[in-house]
Amino acid sequence: MAKAVIGKEHYKTIVSIGNHSVFVDEPTDSGGTDEAATPSEYLEVSLASCTAITLRMYADRKGWPVEKISVEVVITKEDKRTLFERKILLEGELGEEQRSRLLQIANSCPVHKLLTNPIEVNTSFA
Repeated sequence: MAKAVIGKEHYKTIVSIGNHSVFVDEPTDSGGTDEAATPSEYLEVSLASCTAITLRMYADRKGWPVEKISVEVVITKEDKRTLFERKILLEGELGEEQRSRLLQIANSCPVHKLLTNPIEVNTSFA
């Protein structure tokens, strides 16, 4: 469970997740203090990090020579659609079949699955 708490400071928010805390903010041109990533940027972080971790787990399990995995994610809006652009850079001596399989694995990381399934948000007052 994530819990977000904001006081009167625009718009710096403390988010607690289990034993961990992070800050969330908005850029100064939106009235924030730009002291932390925005909520949308954390969505980018979620997909990028989940993809990298999933690929590392798979490559390690297979014993493939993947030296480094870099994943970049950018969210853009096109008309009424939200698009996640994900670019993966794999360093290591991999064949085309291995690279193809890793692309399939990237598309099955838990956050990718979460974002590509129908999403519903139920909201109520505590």
